[in-house]
Amino acid sequence: MSKKLQGKVAIVTGSGRGIGRCVALKLASEGARVVVNDLDAAPANDVVAEIRGAGGEAVAFAGNVIAPDFGTLIVRTAVDAFGGLDIIINNAGYTWDNVIQKMSDEQWDAIVDCHLKAPFNLLRAAQPVLRELSKTEAEAGKEVFRKVVNISSISGTQGNAGQVNYSAAKAGVMGMTKSLAKEWGRMKVNVNCVAFGFIETRLTQPTTEEKTVSIEGRDIKVGVNPDRIAAASKEIALGRPGTAEEAAGSVYMFCIPESNYVTGQTLICGGGRGGF
Repeated sequence: MSKKLQGKVAIVTGSGRGIGRCVALKLASEGARVVVNDLDAAPANDVVAEIRGAGGEAVAFAGNVIAPDFGTLIVRTAVDAFGGLDIIINNAGYTWDNVIQKMSDEQWDAIVDCHLKAPFNLLRAAQPVLRELSKTEAEAGKEVFRKVVNISSISGTQGNAGQVNYSAAKAGVMGMTKSLAKEWGRMKVNVNCVAFGFIETRLTQPTTEEKTVSIEGRDIKVGVNPDRIAAASKEIALGRPGTAEEAAGSVYMFCIPESNYVTGQTLICGGGRGGF
């Protein structure tokens, strides 16, 4: 039996760890050739090694999604390595929280740039490649669908105290998705969005200590108090946070041929939280 994504070429930003890693592994397991991206080379290379070890194809592209030339360079990497581009997953991101009166311009700009401007830049850079591929296929009488999956959050669908920057950016992602679905339908590109709820990652790991990770030279707080996790779990219909593998599954659904007539939509992957 052939794999659903056999021969497709995918870019997954922020795929050295967490949800992005699981997305990259899932797409590769179904035959996609994957460009794995992370801020740091080591985790990106580790995921590439995992994919190749399982018999798949992948290359690493280390770089910051907010760099002005990031989109152009990662699209070129996909085309040079694999000869095309079929799937774009705008996954990279992090949170830097504060209430509005204590939020600096730097905090606002950093999160909006990462979650909204970076996907815009990548998709803008990809458009000429997708246009030419679509044109060639149309002239040959072929109908080939390509996929964009942008990542949002229930913070974008319903807001969240202390996350005015993140919530605004993630709401913007949904608007961008709807607009681009209308622009790119003529090229047979499905543009959809997945809004995550509480998913277990290194950013949401249970902890009673103050922990940080370095992102773009900034010490960003990570981890969630177990009491808060327990309280949040009571608001989730399925009774627990989701796993990174489950989150990846929701992204995968928008990448397969069965979703060829679905575009401009936002799917909430929250176990029932934020989705009713």
